[in-house]
Amino acid sequence: MSTPAVVYFDPETGPAPVPSPCVQVCRLDATTGWCEGCQRRLEEIGGWRALDEAGKREIWRRVLQRRAVARCSRPPPPTP
Repeated sequence: MSTPAVVYFDPETGPAPVPSPCVQVCRLDATTGWCEGCQRRLEEIGGWRALDEAGKREIWRRVLQRRAVARCSRPPPPTP
């Protein structure tokens, strides 16, 4: 399985408009409830368009935290 592309945005300093973290890989993880592509929860995905810039930046903060958790919980690659 290949790793999906990743959109990166710094919610503290990135310019407006705030981009969507979507990478067109839309599968929800049954354990976390996060989309495997963008690490958003279903309600965050559905409400994205209605959010103001501050709300979108808050979602990005959560996404970056979730990505960090996902990186830490991944098993290390096998050694040759």
